[in-house]
Amino acid sequence: MFSWVKQEQGGRNKEGEMYQTVTEGLQSLYSKKLLPLEETYLFHDFHSPALEPADFQSKPMVLLVGQYSTGKTTFIRYLLEQDFPGMRIGPEPTTDGFIAVMHGETEGVIPGNALVVDPNKPFRKLNAFGNAFLNRLICSQMPNQVLQSISIIDTPGILSGEKQRLSRGYDFSEVLRWFGERVDRIILLFDAHKLDISDEFSEAIKAFRGQDDKIRVVLNKADQVDTQQLMRVYGALMWSLGKVINTPEVARVYLGSFWAKPLQNSENRRLFEAETQDLFRDIQGLPRNAALRKLNDLIKRARLAKVHAYIISHLKKEMPSLFGREKKKEELIMRLPEIYTILQREHHISPGDFPNVTKMQVTLTPELFVHVYI
Repeated sequence: MFSWVKQEQGGRNKEGEMYQTVTEGLQSLYSKKLLPLEETYLFHDFHSPALEPADFQSKPMVLLVGQYSTGKTTFIRYLLEQDFPGMRIGPEPTTDGFIAVMHGETEGVIPGNALVVDPNKPFRKLNAFGNAFLNRLICSQMPNQVLQSISIIDTPGILSGEKQRLSRGYDFSEVLRWFGERVDRIILLFDAHKLDISDEFSEAIKAFRGQDDKIRVVLNKADQVDTQQLMRVYGALMWSLGKVINTPEVARVYLGSFWAKPLQNSENRRLFEAETQDLFRDIQGLPRNAALRKLNDLIKRARLAKVHAYIISHLKKEMPSLFGREKKKEELIMRLPEIYTILQREHHISPGDFPNVTKMQVTLTPELFVHVYI
């Protein structure tokens, strides 16, 4: 299945050296140029925590998201061609937390609280989501050839119906947003028999806004329906996704049955084999394109940081020196859409480069405004 891992050994040294050179350069550029700007204008309080060396040096990551029993854990096992520590498979929700499946010399599991203090892992900033989340986070390490090139993040099965009302104890969408900003590929898994996109699944997909180029869709267990049903299922899936993913481009959907068992319906065998190979080639390209992805993400971050600096500078300029500060704070927060328009004209900035105005207004509390003014 993953014969590409063995075939490309010859070219790996050259690509690996190039990758190290680029990532080290990006890390240096960030720490010397962008980080001081972020710290000066409180970027980390409003948008995203500061990047650390592990964020630049980590292997490409693949994030799997889907409702329970869509085959996420089985999909990982199919990629690795072996079981991994902490793996559980069943018809009901079995993965109630996040599992980072990574390469390690010895097989074992690292609990969440220990994982987020490891400076060599890119998860230290997850500490901000608290114990309720960290108790549901583990790192599964094992010696595996595939994991030498990529890491895989398994997520809890997304709930539907009445089960959505059960609180997870942490902000699930925000955790997904955090991962979505840092991974190289987001794979949404669907079961050919369960295409309904629940409210929680819809919120999860919305958490990936701005990361649309990373998203791929897998219609799993496609061998359990005949050709005519598969066409209907595919059409229904595209219609459902179109209501949630608000982009003009159609998401790439891969059809197949991603497990080691024989196909139940073999009339589409050639199609499934071709789709499987296409998906594997897409994942295969992640290590080669990792440096380019990190560069792209750093450029997006720099654009947002620049716009944020303009916003904070404008707010500071508008604040009175002595009297009427409290009233002025409230006025400036309410006028934020107008301020965006002023800055667009003044600095020739695209509207798409500005952060969400409603979220910015909520974040810009009077308490934080004190630090902005200082």
